[in-house]
Amino acid sequence: MSNLYEDISSTVLRRMKEGGFDFTQIHPIEFYAVFPDEERARRAAGKFRGESLCALVHESDEGWQLELSKIMYATHGGIGEFEQDFEAVIRPLGGEAQGWGVKQERPLA
Repeated sequence: MSNLYEDISSTVLRRMKEGGFDFTQIHPIEFYAVFPDEERARRAAGKFRGESLCALVHESDEGWQLELSKIMYATHGGIGEFEQDFEAVIRPLGGEAQGWGVKQERPLA
């Protein structure tokens, strides 16, 4: 994994902490990739069967988008390790990783 991804993940995780994110619970973490065609995006999605909560493939302005949701703790190491596994699957299929994200519930005021 490149230093750029590490820096981006560190920044995102720090902002999540500042926003009150609950790191003690597992969460669905979404990982994103774009592919030149639907068939390759679906093949990539199939490689994670049984490991992911949900894999969605849809057409976007950039090509075919794969959104893969994995239930896990939001840790730098865990996210980084999965990003490496994710890229190892998508790159040979012509996919390009587009980062990760997690929905954070805001407390009711």
